Amino acid sequence: MGQNLRDLFKNQPTDEHIKMSEGHEARFLQKLEDALPQKKKSSHFGFFNIAASVVVLLGLSYGAVKYFGGVTDPIVPSNIVETKDLKTMGDISPDLKKVEDYYLASINLELSKVVLTPQNKDLVDGYIARLKELNSEYNKLTRELNENGPNEATLDALIDNLKFRLDLVMRLKEKLKEFNSSNYDQVSI
Repeated sequence: MGQNLRDLFKNQPTDEHIKMSEGHEARFLQKLEDALPQKKKSSHFGFFNIAASVVVLLGLSYGAVKYFGGVTDPIVPSNIVETKDLKTMGDISPDLKKVEDYYLASINLELSKVVLTPQNKDLVDGYIARLKELNSEYNKLTRELNENGPNEATLDALIDNLKFRLDLVMRLKEKLKEFNSSNYDQVSI
C-alpha cells in the first residue's frame, strides 16, 4: 500500500512539451509578494533609535546615581557633619552609635510620614526651619566633641539634641493631625 515517493516520481511520465503561459512566473511571484510581503528596513529612524537608546541609558544612569548616591529628601534636614574627618558619637562607642542611629532613624522615619500639602506648607516649613537650627547645633557639638575630646557634658548635649529633634517631629505630626481635622470639620459644616 505504501509507495515510495521517489519511485512514483521516477515512473511518472514527463511532459516536456507543456509550457507555461507567458507571464505566469511573474504573476506567481506577485501573488507571493502580496501574500507574504518582505518587511523593508527603514534607515530613516535609525538615528532616532540610537538617540532614544542613549537618552534612556542616561536617564537610568541618573536615576541609579540618585538612588544609590544617598540623596536626602528635601524635607529632611541633613544629618551629615560638614567635615568628613570629624568623629561622631558612634565613633566613640558602640552603645552611643546605637543611641545615635536609633534617634536619627526615628526622626527620618517620622519625617517621611509627613504629608506636605499647600495648606500645611507654612506649618511644616516652620518646623523644618527649627529642625535645621537643631541640626546645625548638633554639628557644632560634634566639632566641640572632636576639639575637646569626649566628655559627659558634650555627649549629653548631643543626645538631648537628638531627643529635641525627635520631639519636634512628633509635635509637628500632632499639629498636622489637628490641622487636618479642623480643615475636615470646616469642609463638612
